[in-house]
Amino acid sequence: MGGHALNPVFETLGTTIFTVMSQLALEHQAVNLGQGFPDFDCAPQLKALVSEAMDQGHNQYAPMAGLPLLRQAIADKVAHLYGRRYDADLEITVTAGATQAILTAVLAVVRPDDEVIILEPAYDSYLPAIQLAGGRAVPVPLNCEQNYRVDWERVRAALTPRTRMLILNSPHNPTGAVFEASDLQALEQIVRQHPLLILSDEVYEHIVFDGQPHLSLACSELLSSCTFVLSSFGKTFHVTGWKVGYCCAPAALTAEFRKVHQFNVFTVNTPVQWALARFLGDRRHYLELPAFYQRRRDRFVQGLARTRFAPLPCRGTYFVLTDYSAISDEPEETFARRLVAQYGVAAIPLAPFYIRPVNRRIVRFCFAKQDATLEAGIERLARV
Repeated sequence: MGGHALNPVFETLGTTIFTVMSQLALEHQAVNLGQGFPDFDCAPQLKALVSEAMDQGHNQYAPMAGLPLLRQAIADKVAHLYGRRYDADLEITVTAGATQAILTAVLAVVRPDDEVIILEPAYDSYLPAIQLAGGRAVPVPLNCEQNYRVDWERVRAALTPRTRMLILNSPHNPTGAVFEASDLQALEQIVRQHPLLILSDEVYEHIVFDGQPHLSLACSELLSSCTFVLSSFGKTFHVTGWKVGYCCAPAALTAEFRKVHQFNVFTVNTPVQWALARFLGDRRHYLELPAFYQRRRDRFVQGLARTRFAPLPCRGTYFVLTDYSAISDEPEETFARRLVAQYGVAAIPLAPFYIRPVNRRIVRFCFAKQDATLEAGIERLARV
């Protein structure tokens, strides 16, 4: 390329599977149950608050760490839900979505040749973030025979003197698994014995089902002392296009995080921050979310009974994995491409969530959709 060497991290990276499948959905006028975003709008009140903020002149740079009003609202929310009071000035940073927070946290603390444990299947931004920092990803598989629970003995076996960070995700994309109290206890035992930093990706914290609580790592005094806890307003308030998230971490970790953040995005959309701070004042906006999405999960899973797709248990997130082995033995990406081209439904194959792709004949569907969209998807899937 003009004699200039490319960054080796990107030499093997192509366009993400999410972008590929969404583009195919557009080309084939398919029902898009692939990429994880709602096809319904956010609350009118939230949009009105953004307009109000702009009308009142909140249109210039916010402080680098985020608007104080929003950081305080986040601190209050986390304290109410998880019992951990983060300092709004020293321990909370507003980010341009959770993906930016993931990259920023990894770049802040992972050094060349450090090892970072990831649990597979894993969200696709983890690996390039680790590689950009000069680290080495160490994949540990979730136990697919036990609904993708974490095998903590395998995590312990993967620890070495070079292990710097463990990346966790609960509720888990793409499997829908969630942490239980025993998971936090097992993790605490590991942290007591091994100096370790943790990145806890909790963007689906408010999308948990069947009456179970979300167990944030902020719930544990020990774990919160070494963890970047990340979340996303996009997932919680149906505004994925606004790209606003946040990071809660102890002051020493936050100081390192902000060193990267200030030269990455510096600050985040001001009127949206102002609106979110006001919107968070009514807890119903997030406390009612589990029931809101459980209705959609149940509707979609019941609809799948009319198809040959076999749903796997979904305890959180707005995704459900399905086994298509009764339909085809094709590799997952091949099957997903045929599904969108021939039957007009977009799904996401599970294989790209692994460093070394596997083929378990599983695809992921997103049920963050209107009832009419879900019904149209089911009708097409029933023909497969």
